[in-house]
Amino acid sequence: MASVHTTTPSGPASGLDRQTPASAQGELAWDMRGAGHGRLRMRTLVTLRWTLILGEVSILLAGGLLLGFRAPYALCFGLIGAAAWINLLTGVASPGQRMIADWEATAQLAFDIAQISILLYLTGGAANPFVLMLIAPVTLAAATLPLQPLLILGGAAVGASIALAFFHMPLPMAHGQALDLPMSFMLGAAGANVAGIAVIAGSVRQAAAESTRMALALDVTQTVLSREQRLSALGALAAAAAHELGTPLATIAIVAKEMAREADTPQVKEDAELLIAQAARCREILRRLTDAPAEASDEVHERMSLLQLVHEVIEPHAGVKGVRVEAIVTGAAGVASPDIWRMPEVLHALTSFVENAVDFATSEVLITARFDAQSVSMEVRDDGPGFAPEVLAKLGEPYVTTRPGAEGSRTGHIGMGLGFFIAKTLLERTGAVVTFQNGRPRGAVVSARWPRARIEAPTS
Repeated sequence: MASVHTTTPSGPASGLDRQTPASAQGELAWDMRGAGHGRLRMRTLVTLRWTLILGEVSILLAGGLLLGFRAPYALCFGLIGAAAWINLLTGVASPGQRMIADWEATAQLAFDIAQISILLYLTGGAANPFVLMLIAPVTLAAATLPLQPLLILGGAAVGASIALAFFHMPLPMAHGQALDLPMSFMLGAAGANVAGIAVIAGSVRQAAAESTRMALALDVTQTVLSREQRLSALGALAAAAAHELGTPLATIAIVAKEMAREADTPQVKEDAELLIAQAARCREILRRLTDAPAEASDEVHERMSLLQLVHEVIEPHAGVKGVRVEAIVTGAAGVASPDIWRMPEVLHALTSFVENAVDFATSEVLITARFDAQSVSMEVRDDGPGFAPEVLAKLGEPYVTTRPGAEGSRTGHIGMGLGFFIAKTLLERTGAVVTFQNGRPRGAVVSARWPRARIEAPTS
């Protein structure tokens, strides 16, 4: 096995989440606290109510005309007509694209629950199988409204379901037949509807919260990637500028020295010496912009060795006492070490993993790059306490972390779990398989593995 070792003092760790733009973190945290904070368009509410009205009319017509059920149809159609009239006025008076406030949406959905409940009271109460229509407004609230309005609307629907078991007009039957249902059946039907409200609304809310969280976090990931790509492009531009400007600056310095040596007057000599000094200053500025050799070109900067990769990953961590960061590059015997494409996604993600490892390590962080004929892998291992079981189950997903501040963390930074999500997503976009686990006997291990063909830069 051939291996190359490099070590450096570890540096200030700020936690993975400091890699995430602050404004994006704030937006995601606000939304995750509310789980499904979307606001409704007026058109959505109006469309839902028309759907309910159409369903109610269809059911009543089928029961009265086709099945011959006896029911107070005048009251029922009067109630439906009033709902249709209100819905028509609402649709005409308010633009369909208008986003309505949470309180207005709550009031509109409460009206729907009341209208459905009264109609059910007229047609058998909880024994009416269409009592499940009470689920629709609560489900919409679960997908779009904050928790408090959802609880209000859900409580109203549950209360209506239970009340309809005790207070209702007879269930419509054909040819004036009477059906005397026992109270146990009525309570069972009401309980089933309550369970349906709870299960469906809860499931919809969980799915909506997860969808919102993932969408926002993916937006943050794209923002981070764009920023890293701009920084990478800027670095390449700086290296190219140093290379291109080096020759004319050297020429200026040589000509200025000749002018100073052959100057006829002290003033001309002073101006030439000033020109020499300023040219030297420009060359120093360009030297600081890039550590690359003068012969660097864009093609060279698009690729890097594994040794260069681990150097760039651990370089930002210099200065914190008590933790040593060691990097190892090792490969299979007889297999040449690959040059890989310089990808901002890989650099950002691996730097984030190392930063987090330094934050929680006891004394050492080990970064291992391995290669063989088929694959290239990177592993970041620390000797800290490892991932807590409840955190390990959520790693790679955007979630609100329970990072304990100064306890167990050098920086005391409290993040939101976005850093791991962003880093994992960026690496997976490059073709990596990313895994998280606890090491033995202790510590955390994060690894990424690529098919060699996905990241290797072919030799020209």
